[in-house]
Amino acid sequence: MTGLQALITAILQGLTELFPVSSLGHAVILPRLLGWGFSQNDPSFLPFLVVLHLGTAAALLLYFWRDWAQIVGAFFGIGTAKERRERWRLLWLIVVATIPAVILGAGLEKYLRHLFGSPEIAAAFLMVNGVILFVAERLRRRNAGFGVATDMTWRTALIIGLWQSLALIPGISRSGTTMVGGLLGGLHHKEAARFSFLIATPIILGAAVLEVPHFFHHQAESGGFGPLVWLAGIVAGITAYASTAFLMRYFGRHDFEALDPFAYYCVVAGGAALLLFRLVL
Repeated sequence: MTGLQALITAILQGLTELFPVSSLGHAVILPRLLGWGFSQNDPSFLPFLVVLHLGTAAALLLYFWRDWAQIVGAFFGIGTAKERRERWRLLWLIVVATIPAVILGAGLEKYLRHLFGSPEIAAAFLMVNGVILFVAERLRRRNAGFGVATDMTWRTALIIGLWQSLALIPGISRSGTTMVGGLLGGLHHKEAARFSFLIATPIILGAAVLEVPHFFHHQAESGGFGPLVWLAGIVAGITAYASTAFLMRYFGRHDFEALDPFAYYCVVAGGAALLLFRLVL
């Protein structure tokens, strides 16, 4: 992987991890479209992705630091009794929404691994992702919506977690499916996005931590990573922070068909990539 490819991949990670357009799908599709020579099965690629995911997780922790600080504060008895109950409830909902992806991810990893090397499958599911976003906006109109995530029941959080599990398939967006679950559960767009980003933090951190042994193993074999890898992680973090800020502002201003632009993009981009793979590449 060249320096330019590493930086493009870092920017792509920071953008598509949080935009509802599937970071994994883009990571599978783009190298094939651009004719990049590196293999995603190369032992050095996984540790590189770990650094990018750590940058993204750091950006989410930084943006939502107040939420996490309040949750930690509740553990130490900071705040009124009502505030502590709300913060504990939010933590409980985050845990419930995280469980399905952890269980299904561990159980289905070996069955889904072959999909990671197929740009055609990723492009097809990117189109499916667009359809899901578009249909969800139409179904969401039937729900009046409510203010904050803590108004949800644990069943709604569990359903959001099941939606999140669909992102194990390349081309299906984690942030997109969790926002869809939130919208169908009655949340407004901004609150659905906020809850999606909150549950993304333990998922992304957990996935990165699981690969840390591979990270240190490759570091020991190669004599350590060069500054480019760490620069890519910083770039991914900065891009992810900017993406989060933009999306929270966007969803705060648009609570009607807000997912439609992303749905159109996924269908067009996935369809164009699939056509190119079939006819040209």
